[in-house]
Amino acid sequence: MSSVGACWNNAVVERFFGNLKHDWILKVAQPTREHMKQDIANYIRYYNNDRLHTANSGMSPVKYEMSQIVKNYSFVSCILKFVGFVKFSCSIRSY
Repeated sequence: MSSVGACWNNAVVERFFGNLKHDWILKVAQPTREHMKQDIANYIRYYNNDRLHTANSGMSPVKYEMSQIVKNYSFVSCILKFVGFVKFSCSIRSY
């Protein structure tokens, strides 16, 4: 654990809220609380589903996670088939 006030433990959340504040809330007029709630929900949807990231090979966070699940599932399936636990064919997919 780091000391009080150090952001290393929650750097990902700090980055998200920094982006939300500077890239979205301050650039869009927020006339009502309901409008702000809807805007934040839209930003979260964008942040997870549409935003491309260079560390994720140019994929959105959701697509990258799904590609890793499929890749790991294919690998595990092939291993299980090899040792005789699974009776179906496997193929390694690259993403």
